[in-house]
Amino acid sequence: MRIVVTGATGNVGTSVVEALGRDSGVDSVLGLARREPDWAVPKTEWAAADVATDDLVPLLRDADAVVHLAWAFHPTHDPAATWRTNVIGSARVFDAVAAAGVPALVCASSVGAYSPGPKDRAVDESWPTHGWPGASYTREKAYVERLLDAFEAAHPDRRVVRLRPGFIFKREAAQEQRRIFAGPLVPNLSAGLLPVVPDIPGLRFQALHTADAAEAYRLAALGDARGAFNLAADPVVGTAELAELLGARPVRVPATLVRGAVWAGWHLNLVPASPGLFDAVLRLPIMNTGRARQELGWTPRHSSLDALREFIDGLRAGAGLPTPPLAPHPPGGRLRELLTARR
Repeated sequence: MRIVVTGATGNVGTSVVEALGRDSGVDSVLGLARREPDWAVPKTEWAAADVATDDLVPLLRDADAVVHLAWAFHPTHDPAATWRTNVIGSARVFDAVAAAGVPALVCASSVGAYSPGPKDRAVDESWPTHGWPGASYTREKAYVERLLDAFEAAHPDRRVVRLRPGFIFKREAAQEQRRIFAGPLVPNLSAGLLPVVPDIPGLRFQALHTADAAEAYRLAALGDARGAFNLAADPVVGTAELAELLGARPVRVPATLVRGAVWAGWHLNLVPASPGLFDAVLRLPIMNTGRARQELGWTPRHSSLDALREFIDGLRAGAGLPTPPLAPHPPGGRLRELLTARR
């Protein structure tokens, strides 16, 4: 089989190409990214391509499946820019899949595509996917779900899989995620640095290790599954779990106070994550992952706490990989992050 992976050099993409490269049923992998990495993976070749602008059809011809992971989180102050990459770029990938005659499309959706939902019970894949309107990320994930609906209706002969994971972590992606969400002023979480953790009402979320997410993508690309699948590991994470991981004491803090701090940091270009994204996280539903386990044959090997421990260790160690998104020390360092916060 020949598999094409868009967004192949990021947190999930690097683990997906590694998982595919280890599979005896895969003959070759083409990894697409805006910038080619200085990194070798078995069975994988690289090509520079921007999903929002480049001709993708020649790159997708003769593929047995396309795994679409390409996504831009920045600039959060310019939602039109992320829309071009995330929504228009996804539409162009889907059009190229159709034009190139690729029989299977596996697309990265997210828990963020879901409408606000309960924290005290788990919802399945039938929960509405209208997102949270106040955040670009959730709006865009929800819109891509509508694009997939249209693609399936227009191309019933194509196998379409949409994976909806919770928060995805691994050691080598910790610095990238700090840059994307926390910003240049957040330290690398040396042991004991945080004496307290804010106990925010409604803060309960699901996480999984990137390697487990990659295994789900491998199964989806090589199998015969169709439809949507929730992905998350146990346990659900709340303040108590975070406090134990960090060796800190939970302190009750109103969500409005934390949101105000995020709002101020975002408007001052000190925090890249928008206050709308903070609002969305507090409203994400808890997902039931039974369908992925039963129909996809997927079982996570790591707990959500294992994934978070790796993330924290990666922050402390300054871990990374030799790809542009995961570089532990990109050119210009934190000063460049600060100066280019709105770009």
